[in-house]
Amino acid sequence: MTERSLGEWLAYLERLHPSAIDMGLERSREVAQRLGLGKPAPLVVTVTGTNGKGSTCAFLASLIAAQGQRVGVYSSPHLLRYNERVLLDGREASDEELCQAFAAVEAARGEISLTYFEMGTLAAFWLFERAQLDAVVLEVGLGGRLDAVNLVDADLALITSIGLDHADWLGDTRESVAFEKAGIMRAGMPALCGDLDPPQPLLEQAVTLDTPLFLRGRDYDLNVQAQDWSWYGLDAQGQVLRLEQLPLLDLPMENAALALQAYALLPLPWNHQQIVQALLATRVTGRLDRRALDWRGKSLTLLLDVGHNPHAVDYLAQRLESRPLAGQRWAVFGLLADKDLPGVVSPLLSLVAGWAVAPLDTPRSRSADDLAEHLRGQGAAVAQYPDVRTALDAQCEQAAEGDEILLFGSFFCVAEALDWLARPA
Repeated sequence: MTERSLGEWLAYLERLHPSAIDMGLERSREVAQRLGLGKPAPLVVTVTGTNGKGSTCAFLASLIAAQGQRVGVYSSPHLLRYNERVLLDGREASDEELCQAFAAVEAARGEISLTYFEMGTLAAFWLFERAQLDAVVLEVGLGGRLDAVNLVDADLALITSIGLDHADWLGDTRESVAFEKAGIMRAGMPALCGDLDPPQPLLEQAVTLDTPLFLRGRDYDLNVQAQDWSWYGLDAQGQVLRLEQLPLLDLPMENAALALQAYALLPLPWNHQQIVQALLATRVTGRLDRRALDWRGKSLTLLLDVGHNPHAVDYLAQRLESRPLAGQRWAVFGLLADKDLPGVVSPLLSLVAGWAVAPLDTPRSRSADDLAEHLRGQGAAVAQYPDVRTALDAQCEQAAEGDEILLFGSFFCVAEALDWLARPA
């Protein structure tokens, strides 16, 4: 047992380093060496991208686990519990396991200052090694090249999409973002990219490293129809594989397609029924996360989505348009100050009857005044509330039987909604 509780450890980690983000691998690498950390599992898959990392990791972990493999997943941020970030063979790491891991990293770091994310990443690697897993799927926190996750040499490097986000750290062009994300590639090891228009720096890095690069639209792709979808890709020997008449998924099928191509490169069985079952069983809390809601005798639907940039919300809008609604849709919306407000709301303006905006529980939140002013300027009906919970109450109250409440805009927003759902009846 360790002296600190998990809550005390997390509070300590937040104070440990002078800045929340401090890109670079030197400090983490030194501490990893002191800990004696090697490869966290025989198979390591690293996943980066502007959008789709979480669902891609979840799909791939589900596909591998369906073959009886013990899989670890590292992701961020969490919604309600830090434990969500570290999955060990399908379960969240316990408070005690995380405390032990943090204590080990703390003892090893000595005089080296680590950020919250770096401490958490090293703790996850420490737990993965001790769990004797068959595979780990690692979600990059920010960028790729200088992210702590990139300490580990991946057997497969996945890049989901390339858009503009975190410009202060990754640059304000797709080329600069692509350069950072291509940093997870390793010499001679396969890399996959789900972006239909991969910028030149990514392609150049693959050539430099002699990396077999599998591109969507060239080496694999998907075709979504009204009732089903199909996929084709290549196995490790370059043979074409096909899957036809797959059931439609709520989570982005482009990310399922990328995960399928990654799985196709692994020496694991290719069984149509098992693959379909694994895809259908994949869930990601807060991503196209539809919940039935009984509000004082009214049957409503609550749809939670963490979409907070234009690419993610474009996809959300496409999925909403493909699923006609008998009633009306009411939005609950909060956003961080550094996000593209016009780009985030514009895809949904025609799909929402009325908006409830609220500040998020973080100093990084954009004000409700800013949100309301922009939406009113676009001709939307808007009401302001002091917090997300009050906004949810108000939208549920005015909604009619069969209506849908769409809550989106941030991990913070979805986390508050999950707390709201867990309240006593």
